[in-house]
Amino acid sequence: MNEKTLTLRYSSSNNTDKLRVTDAGLLKKAREAAEKAYAPYSAFRVGAAVRLSNGEIVIGSNQENAAYPSGLCAERVALFAASSMYPDSVIEAVAVTIDTDDRRVIEPVSPCGACRQVLAEYEHRQKKKIRVIFSGETGKTIVVDGMENLLPLTFTAANLK
Repeated sequence: MNEKTLTLRYSSSNNTDKLRVTDAGLLKKAREAAEKAYAPYSAFRVGAAVRLSNGEIVIGSNQENAAYPSGLCAERVALFAASSMYPDSVIEAVAVTIDTDDRRVIEPVSPCGACRQVLAEYEHRQKKKIRVIFSGETGKTIVVDGMENLLPLTFTAANLK
């Protein structure tokens, strides 16, 4: 058995002022979306904003349900809405953040595995990397270019052939 090493590339900042202007603006839209989340059970509101090649920004927020598996993450809400409304536009970037009532989450909260897989599918489909920006509530932010840095050894359509 051969052992190999994976290297993940990302940038991190404790200050959103150091972000690109477009990334900071997208993160602001994600924060606004988080405030609109429906999260009566977890009180963990997540917001996502998707920037498209046509200049449009589409937002989404997590939508909980008493039957927990029936809810949907903010990232997938925003991605599916963007794809439905603008099927010919390329997804350039996605920003994700959270809003809570009873605690302050300092560390950035990254997309869950299901959302990472959906992002990887869109990247595969459009043949262009997606920039992912995620933040906690206090400004610490991580930026990743390309899903290979969030979901290495990705399952793709090639695995089905």
